[in-house]
Amino acid sequence: MTLLSSTSELRRAIKRIALLNAFNHDGKAQLGPVIGKLFAEMPHLKARIKEITPLISEIIEGINRQSLEDQKRAIKKHWPSLLVRKKVEEEKKLPPLPSVEKYGKIRTRFSPNPDAPIHLGSARAIVLCHEYAKIYEGEFIARFEDTDPKQKKPQLPFYDSIKEDLRWLHCDPHKYFIQSDRLQIYYRFAEQLLREGNAYVCTCRSAAFKKLIEAKSHCQCRNLSPKGQLERWQKMLNGTYKEGEAVIRVKTDLAHPNPAVRDWPALRIIDTKSHPHPRVGDQYRVWPLYNFACGIDDHLLGITHIIRGKEHLTNQTRQEYMYRYLGWEYPETIHYGRMKITGTSLSKSKIIQGVYNGTYKSWDDPRLATFAALRRRGIQAEAIKRLIFDVGPKTQDVTLSWDNLYAHNRKIIEPKANRYFFVHNPLRISVNSLPKSFKVKIALHPDFPQRGFRQFDIKSKDNIAAFWIAAKDARRMKKKQIIRLMELFNIKIVTLKGDGIIATFHSQEYEKAKQSRAALIHWIPEGREVKCQIMMPDASVALGLAEEDCSNLRKETIVQFERFGFVRIDSNKDAIIHCYYCHR
Repeated sequence: MTLLSSTSELRRAIKRIALLNAFNHDGKAQLGPVIGKLFAEMPHLKARIKEITPLISEIIEGINRQSLEDQKRAIKKHWPSLLVRKKVEEEKKLPPLPSVEKYGKIRTRFSPNPDAPIHLGSARAIVLCHEYAKIYEGEFIARFEDTDPKQKKPQLPFYDSIKEDLRWLHCDPHKYFIQSDRLQIYYRFAEQLLREGNAYVCTCRSAAFKKLIEAKSHCQCRNLSPKGQLERWQKMLNGTYKEGEAVIRVKTDLAHPNPAVRDWPALRIIDTKSHPHPRVGDQYRVWPLYNFACGIDDHLLGITHIIRGKEHLTNQTRQEYMYRYLGWEYPETIHYGRMKITGTSLSKSKIIQGVYNGTYKSWDDPRLATFAALRRRGIQAEAIKRLIFDVGPKTQDVTLSWDNLYAHNRKIIEPKANRYFFVHNPLRISVNSLPKSFKVKIALHPDFPQRGFRQFDIKSKDNIAAFWIAAKDARRMKKKQIIRLMELFNIKIVTLKGDGIIATFHSQEYEKAKQSRAALIHWIPEGREVKCQIMMPDASVALGLAEEDCSNLRKETIVQFERFGFVRIDSNKDAIIHCYYCHR
């Protein structure tokens, strides 16, 4: 390739990148992102940055003088595929909801049990229900399903923490409902079903009833008159029947192929003197089970579309019997497949057990997939939403890895996160024979030089300067090896000691490092460091030193420690920076 054709190809590549950048940003391309995109596509050009930057500036200046329409025409003429790809990205939407024309207003719901914080396994229901309500200008409702004060006992702090998580996800409901406030409503419909002969109070032992159901037969309780059923109902309410002695069952087809559907339980007695409810104490002793309370509420609250996991298909079949008895039409349903994430448990029961037995330190332990843990690590709500959009409401089971979530998160935080040096397990390296003192400025972000720089003054005392480097880098060093201290100069290893390294100054130019195929390592000048502790995803702690400018970083700030990964500042006091590791 001739020099002319090489320059021509370079200009064409810059023009392509700059035009699309301008078109995506109201007609004004930005130097930093264009340089970053060019070097990402052609990393070999980084060595020519000083030569190429004026050329990029010249091309950007010309493009920015064009109208947005002229820019679009130029892209359409020379690179039409770019506009097609952009259109596809813009039109990436969820599939339409069924039968929306039947309903005046679309209503969806998310129904957590406040017995623990919600986690990534809940994200699909939350995001899909919220986004569909938003798309159709409808309502998204949150309903706390807290009617089990014994086995899945709700805890007061989780009502608030779940609300906080929904706010963080930008999925705020239009309304909140709490089922423990609605017991009288459930009682009313229980009485109606009993009165009309569509339900009965069963006093059979569970083992005996199970045998009858498996044999597609019924117990004697089923044959009692409605009057007799209502008398038994009063005994459930007034304390004549004790816990475990009576349950209301909804009548179904006893020949149904699924035994779980046959005469399913709707309400039972719980001894709330021994197991008081955290909100209503021992005010009630008869509590609805999931299918009864959920089915009643979905109708009364006007839910038009139920979006949930396919493990609820049997629940739909159960509830449809009750709906027919009450003369109601069942809502539209979408049942998506199971979602797993390798390397973590999405089982709420296992998470609860792990916290209570001390396996996990807290609900925001970095090993967990709770929203509290993800938030503390620096995972962005938008990354979770993008992940769920990728998965959508597919009926197939999906297995994801953390990398799927990290890829979305990286795209969000990478442009925002300034760069700093962090030295993990620091070792001291002494560099002698320095010809002079050095002053180096390193950009806070290579794509956005306008953000400013970190400045290091490397003062030569007796022609010697000392630095901190990571033990991992030190272990790879060999005598006489050439090493490049990033953005500074090149050194040659002289001796390797157990507690430190001695090197000599080699050269300053980056080209000489390239010629020697020198490894690039990060560093911190001795005396310009601050202690730093990083909580890792496996709950181990990485100890080291960060450059002293990090002592000014505020809590919640996300930065990138070069060659280490993205971290979120958790606290910055007492001369120690505490961080949570996000991902690479």
